[in-house]
Amino acid sequence: MYRTHTCGALRADNVNQTVTLAGWVQKVRNLGAMTFIDLRDRYGLTQIVVEEHSPAEARETAARVGREWVLQVTGRVIERESKNPKMPTGDIEVTAERIEVLNEAQTPPFTIEENSDGGDDLRMKYRYLDLRRAPLQRNMILRHKMAQEIRRFLDSEGFLEIETPYLVGSTPEGARDFVVPSRMNPNQFYALPQSPQTLKQLLMVAGYDRYFQIVRCFRDEDLRADRQPEFTQIDCEMAFVEQEDILEVFERWAKHMFRTVMNVEFTEPLRRMPWIEAMEKYGSDKPDLRFGMEFTDLTDLAQGHGFSVFDDAEYVTGFAAPGCAAYTRKQIDALTEFVKRPQVGAKGLVWIRMEEGGVKSSVDKFYSPDEVRAMAERCGAKAGDMVFILCGKKFKALTQLCALRLEVAQQLGLRDPKKFAPLWVVDFPMFEWDDETQRFYAMHHPFTSPKPEDIQYLESDPGRVRANAYDFVCNGTEIGGGSIRIHDAKLQATIFKCLGFTPEKAQEQFGFLMNAFKFGAPPHGGLAFGFDRLCSLFGGSESIRDYIAFPKNNAGRDVMLDAPSQIDPAQLDELFLELRPVKENE
Repeated sequence: MYRTHTCGALRADNVNQTVTLAGWVQKVRNLGAMTFIDLRDRYGLTQIVVEEHSPAEARETAARVGREWVLQVTGRVIERESKNPKMPTGDIEVTAERIEVLNEAQTPPFTIEENSDGGDDLRMKYRYLDLRRAPLQRNMILRHKMAQEIRRFLDSEGFLEIETPYLVGSTPEGARDFVVPSRMNPNQFYALPQSPQTLKQLLMVAGYDRYFQIVRCFRDEDLRADRQPEFTQIDCEMAFVEQEDILEVFERWAKHMFRTVMNVEFTEPLRRMPWIEAMEKYGSDKPDLRFGMEFTDLTDLAQGHGFSVFDDAEYVTGFAAPGCAAYTRKQIDALTEFVKRPQVGAKGLVWIRMEEGGVKSSVDKFYSPDEVRAMAERCGAKAGDMVFILCGKKFKALTQLCALRLEVAQQLGLRDPKKFAPLWVVDFPMFEWDDETQRFYAMHHPFTSPKPEDIQYLESDPGRVRANAYDFVCNGTEIGGGSIRIHDAKLQATIFKCLGFTPEKAQEQFGFLMNAFKFGAPPHGGLAFGFDRLCSLFGGSESIRDYIAFPKNNAGRDVMLDAPSQIDPAQLDELFLELRPVKENE
C-alpha cells in the first residue's frame, strides 16, 4: 500500500497517528536544522517536517529532493505550532520517519502553483504538468461533477444513454467534416460527426423516445475565439413532444444544475424572448441580460434634419450608458476607434451627453437641443448618462452596436461572472440568405420544423418563415439549442426544395433518414447543450479550453502530441492516398 491517507485528508483528529502519504513535492524549505516539504496530490497538500532528531536516512533524502519529485513519506501526525488557517490541513504536519523517492523529476519548465509563471503556449506543450495545478484540477473536478449530475437528472426523467458511432457518412451544410479514409474500402471515406443529429432522429423512429448522450463532436472549421475542433455536447432527443414539452423538461434541468452545482436558485420561469426582439433590443441572438442598456429605434427622430449619415441609413439605433456622461474626449475617441475596428466595422460613432444643465452631442449643428434631447429620452437616458448611436443596414448596425454595448458594460464592471441571467430565445428565422451564393441556408439544420402557421409562406416568401427552434442563452453565450424536427415526408421535401436540393441530391445525402421516416416516424424534437461551454460558464472562465483536459491551440494543433503530423508513406499506400504540394496561396 503506497499510502494510508491522501495529502488532503489529515486533520487535528489524526494527531499521534502513524501515516503514509504519497505525492509530488510542491516546495522544499531547508532551514538547516529543519527541512519542510510540502507534499501534494489532487486532494490537497500536507506539510512534512524533517527535524534534527529524524532518522539520518530521512534527513539525507530530504536534503536532496527537488520540486515535483514523487515521494512516499511515513511518519507521525503532530499538531503544528504555527497553524495555517488557509490550508485544510493547516492544523497538522507529519514528522517524517522514512522518505522513499519513488521518482526523481527534472525541474519543470514553469511553476506548478495556483498562479503559474508559464505562458499559454508553454503550458499547452506540457499540459500534463499544467493539469497538476490546483485551478485546472478544480476545473476537471467541476466537469466530472456536472457530468454525473446531468446523468442523474436525465435518468430520473426516463432518458436512456445510447452511444452513436464516430465513423459516419459525410453530409452537407454546416461546417466542414473531418474525413477518415477507409483502408478496407479504397477511395472511400468516413466522416467524424459534427453532431449525432440524424442518428438521434433514427433512435426516435426506433422507438427510444427519450435519448441522451454526452458525446464528442467534430467540426473542421476555422477556429474563432473559444472554439475547438473537437468538443462535447449534451445531446438529447424526445418523441411525442411539442416545443413546450422540451422547454419544460430542460428548464427544470437547467435550474437543477444551477441549484446543485452552483447553489443558485431560479424560482421564476425563465424569460422567453423572440429572436427579433433579441436582435432589436440587444443586437444579438444571445443577449446578455445581466445589465440593461437596451437598444431603441431612433430612425424616425434622426432622419430628415440634413445629417446625411442618418438620412441615408436604413436604420438608426442607440442605447443609454448609465453614468457615462463623465466620459472624457479621450474615452469617447477610444470607443469610436473600437467600433471602427475591422471586427466591428462601423464607420463612426454618434454620442449624446445628458447633463443636469442640458444636452450636448457630436451632431449639434444638425439638430436643435430639443431634437437631441428627444432622441436621448427615447433611449431612456437620464442626467449623467451618455447615449451612443450607430446607423446603417438594420441588422449590421444592430450587431455593431451589440459589440459596443458589451465593451461599455465591461468597462463599467457589469459583466459579473458570478451573476447569471439565463433565458430562452425562440422563433428564429427558418432560413438565412447568403448574398454570395444567392440562396437560402437552414439557420439550424434541414430537419428543423417551421412554425405551423408559417408553412403557407415556404414557397412564396421563405424569409418570412419562423422555425420551431429555441436556444438556451446565458450571460451573452449560447449554451444550447434545438428544434422540433420534421417528421412528415412531404414537408421535408418542400424544405429541401427551398434549400436548393434536387430530389436526387436529397435522396443521396439523407436517403437513409427519409427512408426510415416511411416506416412510421413519431413527432419528435430535441436539443444539444455545449458541455465545455456550460463548464466554463459555471467555472467563471472566458475559455472552454480551461475545462478540456487536452485541448487544441488556436491553430487547431495539439502542441503536446505534435498533431496533426505527417504519416509514413506506407500508410498512405495502404489507404490509396497521394499527397500533392501545398501552393503558397492555399
